[in-house]
Order: sequence, then C-alpha cells, then structure tokens
Amino acid sequence: MNVSEILIRESFSVEEIAFMLQAEAGDKAMLFEKAAQLKELHVQNKVYFRGLIEFSNCCSKNCLYCGIRRDNPYVNRYTLTDEEVLNAARFAFENRYGSVVLQSGERGGDGYAKKIESLLKKISQFSQGRLRVTLSCGEQSFETYRRWFESGASRYLLRIESSNPELYKKLHPDDELHRFETRLTCLDGLKKAGYQVGTGVMIGLPFQTYEDLAKDLQFMKHFDIDMVGMGPYLEHPHTPLYEFRDRLLPKIERFQLSLKMIAVLRLMMKDINIAAATALQAIDPMGREKALKVGANVIMPNITPGKFRNDYKLYENKPCTDENADDCQHCLEARIALAGHEIAYDEWGDSRHYRGRTKNQEPRAKNQEPRAKRQEARTRSQCLKDLHDSALTTPETGS
Repeated sequence: MNVSEILIRESFSVEEIAFMLQAEAGDKAMLFEKAAQLKELHVQNKVYFRGLIEFSNCCSKNCLYCGIRRDNPYVNRYTLTDEEVLNAARFAFENRYGSVVLQSGERGGDGYAKKIESLLKKISQFSQGRLRVTLSCGEQSFETYRRWFESGASRYLLRIESSNPELYKKLHPDDELHRFETRLTCLDGLKKAGYQVGTGVMIGLPFQTYEDLAKDLQFMKHFDIDMVGMGPYLEHPHTPLYEFRDRLLPKIERFQLSLKMIAVLRLMMKDINIAAATALQAIDPMGREKALKVGANVIMPNITPGKFRNDYKLYENKPCTDENADDCQHCLEARIALAGHEIAYDEWGDSRHYRGRTKNQEPRAKNQEPRAKRQEARTRSQCLKDLHDSALTTPETGS
C-alpha cells in the first residue's frame, strides 16, 4: 500500500484512510497537494467568515474533556444580554460577514429555547434576512430544532466528538444526559428539520486510534454531512480527562494529524464546508491558515465582547482572547492573503453539498440569494442607518 496509489481512487477503505493519516514527508506532501487541488476545483480558494458569538458558558452537561463542564468550580459563568448578542451580530453585518455563529454551553428548557428564538428573529429583522445564523447549542428536542429553524437559523453544528461508542463513553459520564444514541438522534433530527448539518470530532484523544479517526471520517461521509468543524484535542487541567495526559501525542503531532484529517476529508467529501478550527492556532500561530491550504474553507473570527472571551475556555491557551473584533478581522485579512486565499465578504457560503442533497426540496423562503448578488432598491448606507436606528429602539428581553 502506498499513498500515490490510494490518491487516485474515488473511495477509501478504513485501512487506506488510516494509512493516509500516518503519512509523513513526501507522502504527506502528496496528500496535502491533492486536497488543495480538489478544494480549488470544487469550492474555490474562498474563505467564508462566520462571526463567532460565545453568548454563554453555562452548561448542564458534565463532559469529561471540557473546560466549561457543569462541575468545574473555577469557571466564571456568564450569559450575554440580548443586546450584547445583537451588537456583536450588527458588527458582523456592518463588516460584511455573511454569517454569525451563536454558540453556548448546552442548556434546555422553554426559557432558553425562547431566548434563542427571539434572537434569531431580531437578527433576521435588523439584517432584513441577509445575515445567516449558525447555531451550536447542543442536544435539543426536535420541536426546539424546528422552532429555531423556522425563526431563521439555517445551519447547526453538533459535534459527535467520536463516532466510536466505546470511546464516546470514556469522554462522558455514564448517565442519561450523556448518551451516544441521543447525539445520533439529534443529528438525524437536525437533518429532518432542514438545517445544513455540521458535526466534528476531537483529534488526538487519549485512547483514540488511527482506525477510530478513519471511521470518524467514514461516519461523516455515510451521514452525508454538510459541514465539519474538527481540530486537535487540547487538554484542560480542570477536567477528569486531564488525568490521562501522559497518553497524548505531543501537541505538534496532534496538529499535523488534524491537518491530515482535514485533507483526507476533502478527498472524501469534495463539496462540503470545512472549518479551520481555532484550536489549531493554539498550537501553531499560523495553524488556521495552514488548514486553509490543505482543504478548509471556513474561519470563525471571535466577535464575542472581549471581557467575556477568556471565560469561554473549552481548553487552555485559547488564542485571541485579548483582541477586539476589529483587531481580529484585520489580522485575519493579512493572514488569509498570505495563504493565497480571498475572503468572501457579503457571501453566505452555504454548503454546496447541502444544495446538492436538497435541490429537489422546496426552498425555506424567498430572497435567498447572497446580498452581493441581489438587486436592492435601498442602498447599503440607508440599510445601515436603519440598523442603527433599530438598535436604539430594540427592547431588552434579558438573559
């Protein structure tokens, strides 16, 4: 078995995927080059911005790897007000981001569902439906997913963490709140509700094998996923999994393995969206840009209000916690240009894969072309003026 022979195939066995994930030197260079070629051919060298708003670190879950797990007493808990969330979303809109991501720790209940529903409607209102919203709010009921979709959410990211049920159990408490089967049911429900569905895994976990990772990639393909966010596992000292840190690969090896996962996934699913995870930058200052070069096409600049960023720490050494949103954007513009890519401002960057698998379905709403391609009767400056006017009159609904 050799990489050059594998790369000419259209599909791969678990053994072949695992072999590519162990590629080094010239074989690794061939893998990365092939992935870059396919990316340019199928999704171009455009980078789509998703402004990340981490609106709460309160969480009902107790996952063994996560820094904001329920039982971590060292977390300074917070929840942004509605107006703080909306101000961050307005920043994204004014700076021509095509989308925002609303992310929080996992919570349930009707009050939480109504809060998200209200935020979605207000974002749609002030942007006149031009700002796409991705949600990353964990496991919910199908009815909640449906309500959020109908209120304006178009994408949902729910990471499987590991497609191996036995490894999944080692990452979570053994109780009804942390069932692998529930995660699968939720992913299936998201697809039925109409979302562009995203998932992802942690790479370089203790107890994880190359075969596990190969099967993770096959899981994404078999599930027909639309977008993926995955990156290196980074240990947090205030978590139970930290006990097994001596079983981890060195961070630089986890970083390289993450790049190979992105590259192989691009070979397997040529037209999906793949995010360059912020965790890559925690290991290598140019980590996200390196991911763009081997298959990723989405970056999520953090636009959470600065005073809260350091409190949303899923892992240690989280980058960009001391930058404001303007600084982050200017820095990324320069980095992406150096990587030979262009930022797709004013574009939603919807998953081409999603469009392909849903082409025979009825569209959710009218006027769904990107705003850069739509003939508008009103000028952008007038729209932004209205946006600021509405900011002065939007009532606060609390947290």
